[in-house]
Amino acid sequence: MDMQTTTAPLVTDPRRRLILFFFLMTAMFMATLDHQIVSTALPTIVGEFGHLERFGWIGSAYLLSLSAVMPVYGKLGDLFGRKYVMLTAIAIFTIGSAVCGLAVSMNTLIAARVLQGFGGGGLMVSIFSINADLFEPRERARYQSYSSLVLMASGAIGPALGGTMSDLFGWRSIFLVNVPIGFIVMAGLITMLPYRKPVRKPKIDYAGAVLLALTTTSIVLVADATELFGSLLAPQSLAIIGAGVLAAIMWVVVERRAPEPIVPMSLFRNPTFGMLLAISVLSGGVAIGMVNYFALYLQTTTGLSPSMAGLLFILLTGGIVCGSLSAGRLISITGRYKPFAVASLCCSSIAFLLLTMVPAGVPIYVIGGLMLLHGIGIGLAQQVPVIGVQNAAPSRDVGAATGAVTLSRMGGASIAISIYGAIIGAKLGHVGVSIPGVGNIEELTPKMMAALPDAARQAIAEAYAGAFHPLFMTAAGFCLFGLCLAVRLKNVQLPGAAKRADAETTAQAAE
Repeated sequence: MDMQTTTAPLVTDPRRRLILFFFLMTAMFMATLDHQIVSTALPTIVGEFGHLERFGWIGSAYLLSLSAVMPVYGKLGDLFGRKYVMLTAIAIFTIGSAVCGLAVSMNTLIAARVLQGFGGGGLMVSIFSINADLFEPRERARYQSYSSLVLMASGAIGPALGGTMSDLFGWRSIFLVNVPIGFIVMAGLITMLPYRKPVRKPKIDYAGAVLLALTTTSIVLVADATELFGSLLAPQSLAIIGAGVLAAIMWVVVERRAPEPIVPMSLFRNPTFGMLLAISVLSGGVAIGMVNYFALYLQTTTGLSPSMAGLLFILLTGGIVCGSLSAGRLISITGRYKPFAVASLCCSSIAFLLLTMVPAGVPIYVIGGLMLLHGIGIGLAQQVPVIGVQNAAPSRDVGAATGAVTLSRMGGASIAISIYGAIIGAKLGHVGVSIPGVGNIEELTPKMMAALPDAARQAIAEAYAGAFHPLFMTAAGFCLFGLCLAVRLKNVQLPGAAKRADAETTAQAAE
């Protein structure tokens, strides 16, 4: 059965629910913006602390810890109540932000980013889980489309805001600004969010939590294996893969026997849950995983400057906004989410298949139109996996199901980034020496490219276009596979407020 038992919303006063939703979105914006805002400040940070070889770990440490704890927080919310789990996550994130802003070395900063991730992962999962408590399933679709807008807004303005704050107030300000915001959000949730005590006695699955953390950590490390160890086939990489496979097998064994598993294996008995997790993995790969590669593609094949390439991303973001808002409202009206999953993956499949045919030097508006189409595709199904698994899971396991789908999206992005990087590296590995004035094509910056002769710039653009064609074909393959899964989803209808109101009226009449 693909429908959980409908329980009464945690808060019935509409005005109070909106205020609580605002606090939740502020927390989400703070957590997601922090991941984006640091990107433009990284060169400044490295300039102060040195250790360029640890450059990637400032971002990877956050992603690593964030991914490892997501399912754990979801389960803790189911066991102890979401209010105090959410407040704990905000406190950890705020403390981590303060330590980042006061860091005295690169090692201190990386450690503080791990602490931030431990809080950030809890924020993301708890916000979606609390939304499930606040809103009916249909109404939830509309509000989670607003959540998607917050995610997109942080991605759109994060890099520019990070650069501006770094220039005006120093790089430490991008972390320290979270401290007062964190206290404000905590105060709002303490005073306005009710505590719903779970009916069952807490039994923490420590072994399952540790094994799942080891499994997800292995996935993230393997995704970064080329950067960390030089090759996916390096001895360290193979050792991590082996450890990850062993941890995954042991995790399944433990979860089958645990009285309160982190991710109940019973969820996988429902085929809808498994298909939605797979769709979430694939959508993470083509939505989150493609962002940096779109930026590289624009700057290398069209000659756009970083700022102009950033402006073109407005089309991608605009498509996401339009798709997400439209889908949220229509799901709220119709109660159906399957059509939007199908439409989403159709749009993205078409966009990537057409991108494989685009030669170097094509007019900018062509690429912009395809980015807009892909953005609409992302937006149409932005909230479908979360809504779908929350509806398919029993009420007692909503937090665990939400954590699993959020983790799958991040895991898909990490794996796809690794695959895309391997494709580009393989295609460009032998290019460069044949181009006059170019030693290593991968070390060229946009400013260096602009100084080269026209013939060299054209040769570089064609080399990158040739490397991106198989990358776009791979992304199209992900979308088509996801489309096959989406077509097989059951066309369930979400329960709505009207049904519950009728039930309440009937009960009152009976009394």
